Amino acid sequence: MSTLAVILIATAAGSLLSLLLAAVLALSARPNWVPVLVSYAIGALLGASLLEVLPEAVELATETGGDVGTVARALLFGILLFFLLEKLVLWRHCHEAVCEGHGGHDHGHGHGRSGLMITVGDTFHNFVDGVIIAGAFLVDFRLGVVTALAIVSHEIPQEIGDFLILLHSGYSRTKALLINFLTGVATIFGALLGYFALKMLEGWTPVLLGIAGASMLYVALSDLLPGLHRRAELGATLQQLVLIGLGIGTVALVGSLIGHGH
Repeated sequence: MSTLAVILIATAAGSLLSLLLAAVLALSARPNWVPVLVSYAIGALLGASLLEVLPEAVELATETGGDVGTVARALLFGILLFFLLEKLVLWRHCHEAVCEGHGGHDHGHGHGRSGLMITVGDTFHNFVDGVIIAGAFLVDFRLGVVTALAIVSHEIPQEIGDFLILLHSGYSRTKALLINFLTGVATIFGALLGYFALKMLEGWTPVLLGIAGASMLYVALSDLLPGLHRRAELGATLQQLVLIGLGIGTVALVGSLIGHGH
């Protein structure tokens, strides 16, 4: 099977899986499950970034005449880039039906605006996710699988949160599901662009992986982690730590089972 076929299957399957699970959970009216999924997603993103993507970037950099500093600069650039992009889109991840970041306290037209912001932001972010998955698979099959896993684990709580916010914004369930499906298609377009563009920019792979690692760290630490502090009691904190550990452990397990592809 060609690398392009694997990339398209991974992105399409990931998008469909996250959409289906989000629809099932959201339609079951179980928004209290979202914080649990978010904790797991944080672990998966941190694990993928720090255990797989960034070490691979450093290894490639040293093989091509660069060093750790090359990846560190890419990481720093990536963090600032995603901060700026989030500002430009005026949207940040939110995993509750009502939240300040999506204008949940607005009334009337404000609800429609929060739904629009969700759609724009989600489409763009899914597109970037597709580019990241393609880049990872072009470097190494194992890295691609781990990266896709981390992104899907993050997409599920994101899609549930987005679905609930769209309902809150006045959209019907059918329309909210359709919007989520269309934004998911952006992942496939991102993967296609990533495959053909990155093939021509092979020397830039360590830098691009550094930026990909930055994306995962930024989402985990800036967008998802602060939400966990809303539940400060000891029991909730222990549950969050266990789930974060499970997310990290899943990435480590998948990586060890697949083994290095080069």
